[in-house]
Amino acid sequence: MMGRMSELWQLGALELAGKIATKQVSSREVVESHLARVLQVNKDVNAIVRLLTDDALAAADRADKAVANDEVLGPLHGVPCSVKENIDVAGSPTTDGVPIFADAIAPCDSPTVERMRAAGAIPFARTNLPDFGLRVHTDSSLHGLTRNPWNPNVTAGGSSGGEASAIASGMSPIGLGNDIGGSLRNPAHCCGIASLKPTLGVVPMASAIPPEDKLLSSQLMLVEGPMARHVADVRAALGILAGQHWRDPRSVTAVLTDAAPGERLRIAVLTDPPGGSTDAGIAASIRAVGDRLSDAGHDVVEITPPEYERVIELWTDILIGDLRAQRELLEQVMGPDGQAIIADFDARATPTEFPAALLMHADRYRIMRLWSEFFQEYPILLSPTWAQPAFAHGADIGGGDDPLDLVDTIRPVTHANVLGIPAAVTPAGLADGLPVGVQVMGDRFTDLRCLTVAAEIEQLVGVLTPIDPVTG
Repeated sequence: MMGRMSELWQLGALELAGKIATKQVSSREVVESHLARVLQVNKDVNAIVRLLTDDALAAADRADKAVANDEVLGPLHGVPCSVKENIDVAGSPTTDGVPIFADAIAPCDSPTVERMRAAGAIPFARTNLPDFGLRVHTDSSLHGLTRNPWNPNVTAGGSSGGEASAIASGMSPIGLGNDIGGSLRNPAHCCGIASLKPTLGVVPMASAIPPEDKLLSSQLMLVEGPMARHVADVRAALGILAGQHWRDPRSVTAVLTDAAPGERLRIAVLTDPPGGSTDAGIAASIRAVGDRLSDAGHDVVEITPPEYERVIELWTDILIGDLRAQRELLEQVMGPDGQAIIADFDARATPTEFPAALLMHADRYRIMRLWSEFFQEYPILLSPTWAQPAFAHGADIGGGDDPLDLVDTIRPVTHANVLGIPAAVTPAGLADGLPVGVQVMGDRFTDLRCLTVAAEIEQLVGVLTPIDPVTG
């Protein structure tokens, strides 16, 4: 029994659901295996900041009774899941990573948690994030630093870094994060897992913790989405999460485009994105993925989509408008590191006063139109997720020996947020001992096609995790 339990944490979410449904293992065994894994390795990475042990074990027992009674089971029945601590889980605080919200108990589940529960999943752990998620490195003024299981001296990414580190180290098989500037994809790249930033509106999001209403950058660019070790699990979660919800007025019930079985696609590959430098190992990894897809029969072309550098500027300008509007409030509740990030963005951004802001959004619309036209010829765009490998802790605010240009590093992730398009990430392999995430983008509402290509890449490259955290 113990030998069987000790291996359950290594399995993917759908594989676990299948074993539970066919009575090969119980949900209690699966949950207990993951709780034991947390006790074993979380001390090395500080990814999970709160366990919901009693509620999770009670839910597991109910799940096992449903199996015993031959009830209809959801696709993730009895499977534990983790949830970033800026997403509401009823009865648990939505801390946003800051001390002022340490006791901000959510009265109800967010729409995504509600849907995961309805599919049979069991929220059992909350994961770390930087203050208000406004950083691509996970170091919270409430919970402290999250480490990367591949190398304790480099970032796990952010802002969903706790999720990625937990999933990569086998503490959780699947989880929920969010993304306004790569926050689902940055940590997937750093930790070697899979994720999806969905098309804007496909996955609803809402919080009962004030402020409930989103400013413009969040309305246009912020989404929630799934993270896991396997693309198939990310895809299953999308099917669970997608669809209109009354609490999110942006949300829609959309028909999502997929590739036909065995379809050969014209794929654009961008190995060295404009606007900055790209690590040679990362560029080579992306090129190698393109070559393997070409060998598999796809028509792969190295080409740059239109206005690539302008989109990076737009992301900074759209985001900083809201941060400037909230800066006085944020400075009262954020730690000094988070404030340093905001100051850096403020220094980069161009003025966005009326009427320049209106013209900026007209420019955004123009580029959305140009990219939609581009996707008619090249339905998939492959690129790096980050142009650089995971950086040393604190390098994003000027710490460490190597100066880091933050926007230069993360520039490939900004386009999916500005343009509202889907972007899946899956490992392309390793460079200098660290994971490299390949980003698979497509036109709006082609989320499934992006995931199909990501799954093909996963089949060619392999799955990198779970791993035991490297220490020392």
